[in-house]
Amino acid sequence: MSNSILIIEDDVKIAESICEGLQQSHFACTHVTTGAQAIEMFASDKKFQLIVTDLMLPDGDGLDLIEKLRTKDAHIPVLILSAKRSLDDRVLGLEKGGDDYMVKPFAIVELVARINNLLKRTVMQSPAGKLSFEDVQMNLLTREVHREGKKIELQVKEFSLLEYFIRNPNTPLSKKQILEKIWGYNFDPQTNVVDVLVYRLRNKIDKDFKKSYLHTLRGIGYVLKSE
Repeated sequence: MSNSILIIEDDVKIAESICEGLQQSHFACTHVTTGAQAIEMFASDKKFQLIVTDLMLPDGDGLDLIEKLRTKDAHIPVLILSAKRSLDDRVLGLEKGGDDYMVKPFAIVELVARINNLLKRTVMQSPAGKLSFEDVQMNLLTREVHREGKKIELQVKEFSLLEYFIRNPNTPLSKKQILEKIWGYNFDPQTNVVDVLVYRLRNKIDKDFKKSYLHTLRGIGYVLKSE
């Protein structure tokens, strides 16, 4: 069965080029030009394995659209395709739920390779069941997190980071390891994307509780531990 990819792109020529390349690699391709059309697609019975989306859409911001689509399918991988090329734009896109980010112009062969990689990672990173650390519980199927019985709302990357920590308790994790695990490849080593993500997660997991679990190891990285 062909893998179905949803393309959200208002430039018809670019979309046609993408779909042609995907079809040659045995992917089924569905193209829409607006965020509203993408939401309608998700409301229908049609299922997608991956989304490729532009950020500058006629009816709104692509990052807002990603958040809306995540509420309908929290697990679907998203590849951002945009003319916005600055480091800040790329980091923001990945922090807001993108699993990969490609800058226009691009090579179709690289796009297909990245899509294949995302699909492989999705299969590898989707274990069933539950995880726990002390009084923190994670449900990997419903993507719910509780501490002391209190539900904690996490964004996509925050959830993935917490899962990584819980799978490696009491183990120092470097920024490089976190970058490779959560985003799949390296950024500029000077970027603070990991610090920002850990800060957000710590505020949600530790801030309102007596005991802190996420600790900073100067010059090393971070660790999840109970002491």
